[in-house]
Amino acid sequence: MDIRIYLASSSPRRRELLNQIRVRFDLLLFRHSPRNDAEVDEAPLPGETPQDYVVRVARAKAAYGIALMGLRHLPPRAVLAADTALDLDGAIMGKPDNPAQARQMLAALSGRVHRVLTAVALGDEKNLEHVLSVSEVRFRSLGTAEIDAYVASREPLDKAGAYGIQGRAAIFVEEISGSHSGIVGLPLCETALLLRRFGYPI
Repeated sequence: MDIRIYLASSSPRRRELLNQIRVRFDLLLFRHSPRNDAEVDEAPLPGETPQDYVVRVARAKAAYGIALMGLRHLPPRAVLAADTALDLDGAIMGKPDNPAQARQMLAALSGRVHRVLTAVALGDEKNLEHVLSVSEVRFRSLGTAEIDAYVASREPLDKAGAYGIQGRAAIFVEEISGSHSGIVGLPLCETALLLRRFGYPI
């Protein structure tokens, strides 16, 4: 039986993680980056907590994907979307807009513990549900030269908090508590349980 879902994400890391647990999917890409799509507003709202922020954005991405499925006359399937953000002292830290902002983010994380929040939303034409993964990450103290070298690699520029734990930034991490795959961008335990609730055989 060929049961497939749509993945409303351009993230190669989320594709790799779904492949890891053998979930069959097709990409459902937006015309623009979600950051530039009016239907998916990634700007934090006044007073919005990090948890509320990632849940809102993940659900908005999934809802927009479901709408696009209808507009593009695609075969009806469940749509999966996710969003990841960092919480440092209650402040939302998303993706850097430029190398200077990436340096600022990494300097702020140096020698500190922060939380990584990833919300996963799954929906179809009748229902939309979500799960939230919260993990803690401790960075060792970082020197200016190694921050500059890491930013120069350009790896941080498309990642929440300006780092990817699955890449070169792994050498910055002293300790994690929670879901490694959630820190990468898709918590596999929570995602699998959510897929089961929609009847996906996993």
